[in-house]
Amino acid sequence: MKVFRGFHHPGIAPACALTIGNFDGVHRGHQAMLALLNNEAAHRGVPSCVMTFEPHPRDYFAGALKKPELAPARIATLRDKLTELERCGVQQVVVLPFDGRLASQSPDAFINDVLLRGLGARYVLVGDDFRFGAKRAGDYAMLDAAGQALGFDVARMNSYEVHGLRVSSSAVRDALGTGRLADAARLLGRPYCISGHVVHGRKLGRDLGASTQQAGDGFRTLNLRFSHWNPAASGIFAVLVHGLGSAPLPGVANLGIRPSLGPDDVNGGRVLLETHCLQWPQTLGADGGYGKIIRVELLHKLHDELKYDSLDALTAGIARDCDDARAFFASMHAETHRQTTRDRI
Repeated sequence: MKVFRGFHHPGIAPACALTIGNFDGVHRGHQAMLALLNNEAAHRGVPSCVMTFEPHPRDYFAGALKKPELAPARIATLRDKLTELERCGVQQVVVLPFDGRLASQSPDAFINDVLLRGLGARYVLVGDDFRFGAKRAGDYAMLDAAGQALGFDVARMNSYEVHGLRVSSSAVRDALGTGRLADAARLLGRPYCISGHVVHGRKLGRDLGASTQQAGDGFRTLNLRFSHWNPAASGIFAVLVHGLGSAPLPGVANLGIRPSLGPDDVNGGRVLLETHCLQWPQTLGADGGYGKIIRVELLHKLHDELKYDSLDALTAGIARDCDDARAFFASMHAETHRQTTRDRI
């Protein structure tokens, strides 16, 4: 899959079958749309193309209006969005910077400058609530009329439902925000995961709960940092960590801003995903995780972030979370064993 920032690049395809949207989460509704897009692209002999935006348009308007409450919680990082789009068979992605120029562009200019001259769209597939152009003045009817006049096909896909529930990014955000990870997985069509490069942190965790025999063997964490990211999920989770060996490792993770460490902490106020593997792989050594790309699969929410009054209280809280995570994995394994036994009978 080829990825372009903007469309003024020599390697971009001269024609394409196109869909447009934020695709936050790449949920099952998005997946159905992308399957249709790929089919239409194959019929026309052109690559399938997704045009998406970074930042999210609502992030831009929240900043422009100085109303941070308008910014949506984000399901996925750009890295994870692109990974899922590639898994869905998309051949080309164009990431447009959403800025004042794009926000003020008229619908006609968007059609002519972006869709036709910029991307050579021969087929455009949109959702049933698609709007475009300054003040969201453009709609499906306007796009369809332009297609008929200018020679490109336009199609609209209705909402996708699972058990009577409309699948949408808003529904996924709601499920994640309330800790309903099983519901989120059903909407996404896969477990909810976050990936990234492991970065250095304060290295406080390895000293919390360290044994007297070996300093630094406490609650060592793998840290993923997000710049200006408002995650849809937050709290303490039982997780599986992929990317550190042949098998995923059970762990416990904190996704949030760590209120116990205060605003003067080196990462104060910034969102981190801090993951402690319940059994650290000895082959990695103390610092073997740094720089690796890992994928953290959130399975079960234990509780919201808590503010502890001291490092001793924080240490005890982390120990309880580890015990609760072990209990969760034990129950999950027991249920898997029972299911396997029933299937054999």
